[in-house]
Amino acid sequence: MTPRDILEKLVSFPTVSSASNLDLIDWVEGWLAERGIAATRVPDSTGQKAALFASVGPDAPGGVLLSGHTDVVPVEGQSWASDPWRVEERDGRLYGRGVADMKGFDALALWAMGQAAERGVARPLQIGLSYDEEIGCFGAPPMIEALQASGLPRAEAVIVGEPSMLKPVTGHKGNLGFRIEVKGFPVHSSMMHEGVSAIMEAARLIGWANEVNAAQFARVPTTEEAVFTPPCTTLHVGRIRGGEVHNITAEHCELLFDFRVMPMEATADWRARLRAEVAGIEAGMKAVHPEAGFALQELFDVPGLAPETGEAARAEPLVRALTGDNGPGRVVSFASEAGQFQEARYSTVICGPGDIAQAHKADEYMTIAQFDEGRRYMERLLDHLKE
Repeated sequence: MTPRDILEKLVSFPTVSSASNLDLIDWVEGWLAERGIAATRVPDSTGQKAALFASVGPDAPGGVLLSGHTDVVPVEGQSWASDPWRVEERDGRLYGRGVADMKGFDALALWAMGQAAERGVARPLQIGLSYDEEIGCFGAPPMIEALQASGLPRAEAVIVGEPSMLKPVTGHKGNLGFRIEVKGFPVHSSMMHEGVSAIMEAARLIGWANEVNAAQFARVPTTEEAVFTPPCTTLHVGRIRGGEVHNITAEHCELLFDFRVMPMEATADWRARLRAEVAGIEAGMKAVHPEAGFALQELFDVPGLAPETGEAARAEPLVRALTGDNGPGRVVSFASEAGQFQEARYSTVICGPGDIAQAHKADEYMTIAQFDEGRRYMERLLDHLKE
């Protein structure tokens, strides 16, 4: 099968994060087995999803792991010019959900695995396909843990194939998210001093977030921070729901609250700052009514990817050699599984075909020229692993 054939098959599986990805995993596992490649599944706790990893080549150092995710974002509410679950070629582009983010890379990585098995390699080529990246990067950590315990040779470099136009991305922010429930005490609003408004107390927390953001943007960033846009950690409330009527102090309010954390900072520190602020607000609420307060549910904690230096930096030089790119290091503000691999002490870089600007949109696409360049990228990687 050509990379295009594999891409068409992968896109045909509607693996939105809210659904199972097992049909795709079944197909990938069978495709690898037909080429003599044994794969290991890592199921989630529900049994409805699984990650998968596999290795080709000898038990030797110097290997490379290609990392991708199998889930995609929904298409509901979007206006597509063609079937999103079928690759369609128009005007030099390949359209379909996940073509850019990131089944295009997955298809190329699978093709490279098949080629490595057929041609032979002197150092191992590995693949890791995860689930639930789009909703919090939940699938990669158990897969990484299982990979490390598997006895397979440890990769010297990990290439995470998020769309970057085949330019190396060496850093990204982390992402820490919460669902925050605020419980008030309802009274008639004419006597609001005897009650607790969950909405108005939630507003205190939002006000704190605005104050922190203002302070963050006002300070002068370090040289290390200045390459990021924006060059600081940011706080954000993406949704607020609460209240019943205008003349009753709100008994309930819910916030979706997240941090985009600079990779040189710890998400634990920002978690502690949030909890301290919540505790201060909550003390005033409980002084009015003891049952009022906050409940925090942590939704995700994704570490950032820090640019690597010195001898430990194996992934970036490799990708630069494969792509011929000698430009300045690139960083992005979105999170990915790259930080999780780096946290597990893998030298890691992001470099995949396609443009992140096309991800998640209606009529998501990758140019044929970029997909073809992705194949040449894999050819050069195979040549590297034969040396």
